[in-house]
Amino acid sequence: MILVDIHCHIDFEDYAKDLDKLIPKWQKLGVKAIINHGVDVAGNRRTLELSKKYDVVKPAFGFYPVHCTEVSEAKFDEELEWIRKQKPIAIGEVGLDYMKGDDNPHGDKHKVPMKKCFEKFISLAEKLKVPIIVHSRRAELDAIEMLESSKLKKIVMHSFTGRKHLIKRSLDNGWSFSIPCAIVRMQQFQIMAEIAPLSQLFTETDCPYLSPYPDIRRNEPAFVIETIKKIAQIKKMDQDEVANNIFMNYQKMFL
Repeated sequence: MILVDIHCHIDFEDYAKDLDKLIPKWQKLGVKAIINHGVDVAGNRRTLELSKKYDVVKPAFGFYPVHCTEVSEAKFDEELEWIRKQKPIAIGEVGLDYMKGDDNPHGDKHKVPMKKCFEKFISLAEKLKVPIIVHSRRAELDAIEMLESSKLKKIVMHSFTGRKHLIKRSLDNGWSFSIPCAIVRMQQFQIMAEIAPLSQLFTETDCPYLSPYPDIRRNEPAFVIETIKKIAQIKKMDQDEVANNIFMNYQKMFL
């Protein structure tokens, strides 16, 4: 079975000790492409090195929304210029995050600079003519409105948790959704898989987070098989047919 993970973070410390062993294992299990996302300057550099070392790893460069407010505008623009000179398969991880609490200590006061950062990434994706993979937690409407104001066509909403009418609005715009392995336990993603045409769906892990298995904490790209199984069940299709269609979506979007 052909598997693709279009959103992960295998550059994180969770994989530091055994990544050299894991990559061949994932490939034997059918993983053909892993899009790793940088979340800051250091993460972008690690992602670049991984893409050079392993053919299966494809680089996406960006700034996690919260992190982009933690650097000066000059440093942010310097990183944008670095990304422009590279050849990323996509721009990511970028977007907006209005989550409150310990996970996003900035609160409402950083919405404006966050939007400014996102706007710059949208513009960069337009210039580079590459897809953009969007984080939009608790900020779905703002993210959609900003994207609708752009010229971008190749847009993927990552782990989208917006309301059903926003899912439909995004689909009507021709955008796609990447569904994490958490679909096995989260109705939100199951509804998304039911509503969206298979031609507008991708698989992702967001690893090391969102493992589909209660007894395994660290998620892995090969675990997208669980997303394939669930989508096949929901759409009453053969698992291989679902996997092949998603791989074709990957080729059309990113290659």
